[in-house]
Amino acid sequence: MRWPNRRKALKIMHWSMVPMFAWFVLVQPADVARIGPGAVRFHSVMGLIFVSTALLWTALYLRKGLLSRPGPKLTGWARRLHPILHKTLIWGIFGVALTGLLIGITSTVQLWAGGIVPIAVPLNLPLANDWVGLLHSIEFYGLALIAALHAAFHIWRHLALRDNALRIMFPKLLHRFL
Repeated sequence: MRWPNRRKALKIMHWSMVPMFAWFVLVQPADVARIGPGAVRFHSVMGLIFVSTALLWTALYLRKGLLSRPGPKLTGWARRLHPILHKTLIWGIFGVALTGLLIGITSTVQLWAGGIVPIAVPLNLPLANDWVGLLHSIEFYGLALIAALHAAFHIWRHLALRDNALRIMFPKLLHRFL
């Protein structure tokens, strides 16, 4: 079996992150806790997949740099904003994963990612856990805002500049709708 090229692999990661990111924006741990242990486990497994993908994406960025390029039609402020938006998303997702780890480290009980992987040895630091949890939430929702700006930026590029920015990231199957 042949592995997908780097661009295709990033498209797969990008589009697998979108529904998971939306899930975590809309569904909180308290919401799933009311449903029951199966829902909590599902939420936790989604978190494990999300973090694993985020760490892989960060590693690929550190190894090879940004794959995306601004394109010839992007000039001025938009050209300068392009790499900043992408790097902010990559480092922001890594930061969310890191603060998630810190939640596990400062917890009073052993937390498990997906019921499979222990997050960290809990150090029983409830005050630090509260602060890290707050930081994690602020960071995540700030990142959600940046992700919305990212989407709006690429939609603007596609429509205003007509540079096919959406075709670059969408699977070929969906190109006819763009």
